[in-house]
Formats: sequence, C-alpha cells, structure tokens
Amino acid sequence: MTGRAMDPLPAVAVGSAAEAEADEEADPPATGSPALPVIEWEDLVPRSMQMPQGNPLLLSFTLQELLARDSVQVELIPEKKGLFLKHVEYEVSSQRFKTSVCRRYNDFVVFHEMLLHRFPYRMVPALPPKRMLGADREFIEGRRRALKRFINLVARHPPFSEDATLKLFLSFSGPDVQNKLREAAQGVGDEFLNCKLATRAKDFLPTDIQTQFAMSRELIRNLYNSFYKLRDRAERIASRAIDNAADLLIFGKELSALGSDMTPLPSWATLHLSTWASLKQAMKGLSVEFAVLADKAAQQGKQEENDVVEKLNLFLDLLQAYKDLCERHEKGVLHKHQRALHKYGLMKRQMMSAAVQNCEPESVEQLESRIVEQENVIQTMELRNYFSLYCLHQETQLVHVYLPLTSHILGAFVNSQIQGHKEMSKVWNDLKPKLSCLFSGPHSALTPPRSPAEDSLCPH
Repeated sequence: MTGRAMDPLPAVAVGSAAEAEADEEADPPATGSPALPVIEWEDLVPRSMQMPQGNPLLLSFTLQELLARDSVQVELIPEKKGLFLKHVEYEVSSQRFKTSVCRRYNDFVVFHEMLLHRFPYRMVPALPPKRMLGADREFIEGRRRALKRFINLVARHPPFSEDATLKLFLSFSGPDVQNKLREAAQGVGDEFLNCKLATRAKDFLPTDIQTQFAMSRELIRNLYNSFYKLRDRAERIASRAIDNAADLLIFGKELSALGSDMTPLPSWATLHLSTWASLKQAMKGLSVEFAVLADKAAQQGKQEENDVVEKLNLFLDLLQAYKDLCERHEKGVLHKHQRALHKYGLMKRQMMSAAVQNCEPESVEQLESRIVEQENVIQTMELRNYFSLYCLHQETQLVHVYLPLTSHILGAFVNSQIQGHKEMSKVWNDLKPKLSCLFSGPHSALTPPRSPAEDSLCPH
C-alpha cells in the first residue's frame, strides 16, 4: 500500500457488535451533570471529513499528539444497579471534554455499533466479550480494563475523535444514551457519503495497491503473533511477582505465629535457659520485615500489570482491529463489488440472448433499464472499494504511529525491574543485621552465615 510518498512505511491492509448482556437490561440513572445540547445533523460531519490540505493520503501525527488528544478513565461503580437483574455500571471520565458519566456495558455495545455504521472502513476496536452468568470480580475487572483500552483507542483515533458520536457518548448524561446514539445516526450516512474525497480516492492510491495490501497483511500478522507472545510472558512475570508477594507474606506470618506461641515448656527441656524465648522475640520482629518485602513485591507486580501488560494489550487491541478491518474489506465491499460484476455479466448475457431470440421490445427495454441500474451499482461499489483501500492506507500509517509505544513498554519494564529489585535489595540488606539477635546469647555456638561475597574475601 505504499506509493512514492509512502516508501518509508510498509503499507498494511486492515481487516458484529456484541449482543446485550442479560444481566444488564436496566437503564442507567441520570447523573447530576447538565444534559448535552441538542446536536444538529450537520454537526455530525467531523472536520476530518472536510477537504484536507496537502496530500490527503498522508497522516502527520506523532504518538505524543495522539496520546494528548484525550485520556479517558473507566472506573467500576461499586454498587450493582437494578431491582431484579443486577448490572454493572462504570464511571467514564474524559479529560478532553471534562465530563464524567455513568455507562453500562450495553451502552458501549450500541456505541460500538454506531462507530461501525459511521466508519465501516476504519479500525474500530473490538469490545470485550459478554458473559451471561457468573461474572466474578476477576472477569469484571478484566472487562473494565478492556473497555478503558477500547474507549482510549477510539478517543485518540483522528476521524473518531472529531465525530459528534464520541462527544455524545462521553458527555450525554440523560437517562437513555442508547436511543440518543441511534437517533444521532439515523439521518447520517457513513464516511463514504460524507467525505468529499471519496469519489477521487483512486487518484491518491499507488498503482501496486493490491500487492502492497498482501504484504501489509502479512506484516501485521507477524507483529500480532510476536506481541501476543510478549504479552503472555509479561503477564507471567507480573503474576510471579504477585505470587512471590503472597509467599513472603505467609512466610512472615508464620514467623510471627512462632514468635507469638505461648505454649509453656517444661524446665527439664530448657535447662533454665532463655534461648527459645529470645528466638521467639527475634522471629516476631523479623516478621515485620517480611511484610514489607511482600508489599514491595506486590507493588512491582501491579506496576508491571499497569505499565507493561496493559500497554501490550492496548497495542494488541489495535493490531486486532487492523486484522478485523482487513477481513471487513475482503468480505464486505470487495465481495459485494465482485458479486455486482457477476450479476452484471449475467444481465449482459440475458440481453444478448433476448436480442437473438427477437423478444418483445418491452422485455428488451426492461433488461436495458436493469443493466443501466446495475452499471450504477458497479460504479458505486468500485468507488467504495477504492475508498476502502484509501482508508486502509491511512490506518496502516496509524499503526506505525503507535509502533514507538514499544519503546515505552520496554522502558517501563526495565524501570520496574530496576526499581523493584533496588527496593527489595534495600529491605533485605536492612533485615540482615537484625538476624544477629537470632545468634546472640552467652551459650550460643552459632554465628550468622556469611554471604558468598564475604566468603570470597576471607582466607581459608
């Protein structure tokens, strides 16, 4: 998909909204914020669909500019709403619009449908799957994270971010945002009908667009597979840090239990010495240090989940949206174009057969009318096909704009390891001198063990 202007970037061609959940049927309550003003139909045509300056095929955004467009937080509202069928609500807060609204999963579903209706040739990220029964805390938290990634990718996407549908979703505080979204989409066609460049998209595409389409698709497939494996390993590393924290905490609790044991000992066993009492006191004090170690390990695991795993998931969501768009292009507009051509060929053969058989003039006229109508359909489908490729070319560039996110991810991972090990090392070093109390006492023949470094400095 790369022409002369796009040589530095390998082009990538990119490929049903989820159903409503049974446990989320009740309408969300209205919040106290003021209602959004009535939106006129002409306001729904974003500025990005107007005639751009310069080469309209090229995007001129940096990753920092995309991230600065908006930062949307999605937080779980603790109470479940609904009298009989309980459903979960989320507080969705937009930094750009300075709004905070309550949204259900079903609201996201309708919003996703409207995006696909308005922008069928763009990367619309997928929503997390629904779950009919047994939505436990882990599932709800995973879905909250996925919804946050979804809405941030949408809020930072150049065409989406200027569309009134997004503003309505992030700002409208009335009782029925779903109907409001549907009403807003009724009088407006998709991006092809609103973009002034749609009929001239072919003029801006490179001549080898189909070859580049195949190359780009292969590239995205390889990227997705590699980043999927990276995400899987990052999850395991973060999980191990959290498991390590749990083990350290249990270790400390057992030391505390030993130190707090009040079982009396017979005098003949202790020989009137206070060794066990001293050891118990020392172990009880050391349990505090292990609680600190557990807290440091848990912090490292959580930081890696938020700064490494979530960013990898964000990039994977983007790549998956690209693959989905590629499939929509092939199974949608391209397939319809081929079917229209096939139907046109059948009509032409019928016309020739009718002429040979000297059919009624009225029948011939009807066939001619149908052929002209089909030619118009073919022309429209051909324009849509080129416009789809035009959008795919831009979405390819958008994926490459996000690629520097890799350096952010690696930086966060390295910093997390450095900071985590540094803090843990400090606690371990502070703990070591306190071990001396375990080896103290007038009759103790034991000495604290040396570290390998200390052993290497001592003569044998």
